[in-house]
Amino acid sequence: MSAPDSRLTSLPSVDTVLRSPDGARLCGFWGRSETTSAVRASLADLRRTLLAGRDVPVDPGSVAAAAERALEARAVSPLRPVFNLTGTVLHTNLGRALLAEAAVEAAVAAMRHAMTLEYDLETGKRGERDDHLRALLRDLTGAEDSTLVNNNAAAVLLVLNTLAGGREAIVSRGELIEIGGAFRMPDIMARAGVTLREVGTTNRTHAKDYLEALGPATGLILKVHTSNYRIEGFTEAVRARELAGIARNAGVPLCHDLGSGTLVDLSAYGLEKEPTVRDALADGADLVTFSGDKLLGGPQAGFIMGRRDLIAMLNRNPVKRALRVDKVRLAALAATLKLYRDPDRLAERLPTMRLLARPSAEIQAAAQRLLEPLRRAVGAEFAVEIVACRSQIGSGALPLETIPSAGLALRAKSGGGETLNDLAAAFRRLPTPLVGRITDGALLFDLRCLEEEESFTANLGSLSLKRADGTA
Repeated sequence: MSAPDSRLTSLPSVDTVLRSPDGARLCGFWGRSETTSAVRASLADLRRTLLAGRDVPVDPGSVAAAAERALEARAVSPLRPVFNLTGTVLHTNLGRALLAEAAVEAAVAAMRHAMTLEYDLETGKRGERDDHLRALLRDLTGAEDSTLVNNNAAAVLLVLNTLAGGREAIVSRGELIEIGGAFRMPDIMARAGVTLREVGTTNRTHAKDYLEALGPATGLILKVHTSNYRIEGFTEAVRARELAGIARNAGVPLCHDLGSGTLVDLSAYGLEKEPTVRDALADGADLVTFSGDKLLGGPQAGFIMGRRDLIAMLNRNPVKRALRVDKVRLAALAATLKLYRDPDRLAERLPTMRLLARPSAEIQAAAQRLLEPLRRAVGAEFAVEIVACRSQIGSGALPLETIPSAGLALRAKSGGGETLNDLAAAFRRLPTPLVGRITDGALLFDLRCLEEEESFTANLGSLSLKRADGTA
């Protein structure tokens, strides 16, 4: 081996690498600036390696090859498609709802073209972006008017700040929810400039609790649908219709936050019935807030439905501009909502409903087809079997509801949890990562959300596992 110092002198210059055939090719594909940075970094790595006493190739082609690997690695987006095999249909960390094809097409069109976002073609004057959904939402919910912002937390924030800023909002202690990421309702209220007035106890709140809390400082009454948890046992809550009467008699608005929110009766799809937006408005809520990317099955958004005069107040709040949605999301929302005009074919066209309503027998048949390909991919060190399992809705919707499903369970024939962790990591390194869950001593792939079986099987060909002898 040559001395490190003598090898250092043989390192090519950056310019030499760039003028080599491989360097020129990289410049043509990645651009000269990016390629130059990668070549410099590769040469720096080679210097450190040589100084450590290790012998490596230092010709221009080898340097260019190292730079190319770095450029390719840097080009891979951390925001990547995955196979969601967790058993959670609306997985918050995996992006929640899959958009319908109609919504995807509408979003692409909005990205490619100038759009009439705030332009009235009839008058040639400025229009309102909410107008694109107003009539559609009125038909689907019975609301007098509507507006939308970028998510449901923003919707609640806007309502609180507009109607109760500098005043009190009355909320039951049993409804002071926390959503993902330790995001709490009291924190939203504080940021909205509202004083929280808690009433009742964690498990029991009565009508008299609200009546005693009402006063000159009351800005609104907030009812929060506990869509991400349930309190059972010795409980009491004031029903929305009764609470609406209390608010009306006191001359203060009632806002009903539905959280996930739904426009249809979920019992038609074999799920537990949740209050719909139309139900909440019919019960007397002055405003109803809910999400767009959960049970609705669209992109992230926060809807506010209800009284026309209150919606007008929300739209005059300067905060609304900071929370509004762009043309791409608006186009996808409009396309998603139009699917609800044809409820008979909703499960066929809307991925969220299709996956939630997917029969367990169909999933079981998919498990039978995929059993052998998965066994071949993992080899003899792991046992693979078909198991019955239960999927959940996710994103805080119907927390106690699970749906019969089927999956493939992988167990190590020797070793324990660490072996399964390594196996799960290997599946996450695939070109399209497979994300499952480790439970009951097995890596479980719930197949409810798997519809692209050919892509799944082809993807397995890239699986690389560490064997017991340390080889790949």
